[in-house]
Amino acid sequence: MNENILIPLDGSRVAESIIPYVARLLTNLSGQVKTRVNLLQVLPAGHTEIVPGLIENVPYSKNEKQSLESSSKMYLEKAAAPLKKAGAEVAVTVAYGDPVKEIVHAAGKMNADIIAISTHGRSGLSRFAFGSVADGVLRHETGIPILLIRARAIN
Repeated sequence: MNENILIPLDGSRVAESIIPYVARLLTNLSGQVKTRVNLLQVLPAGHTEIVPGLIENVPYSKNEKQSLESSSKMYLEKAAAPLKKAGAEVAVTVAYGDPVKEIVHAAGKMNADIIAISTHGRSGLSRFAFGSVADGVLRHETGIPILLIRARAIN
């Protein structure tokens, strides 16, 4: 049996809090299931420049994009260590654009069996103001099961 797991990360400790849960699952399934984990980081499509009277989204230059991708891949490779130790084959992917759309797209493209994601667990006005990538993925109705972990308070 093969399993494909997508784990979106944004560089935060909150997002990374899903990794120990998935590593523990992989350790418990060791030898029973061949697992491929794809770590995904979605970066903004560009940067915002503010000119008097105008706010403009400017795409990254080729050099900026290469630098961002290199840094992102190094981050994802480092985050992959516990998953590799638990026996998973790990791939890393960098995408640009809207995080929810890119996560859903990547899940379909890799034929994911599960999306494993953490959430801040915001509610009320805070959730409205900041939004929630996890909530957006959950509500997208992909038909793919989602392992959703509420991150504990991180000091």
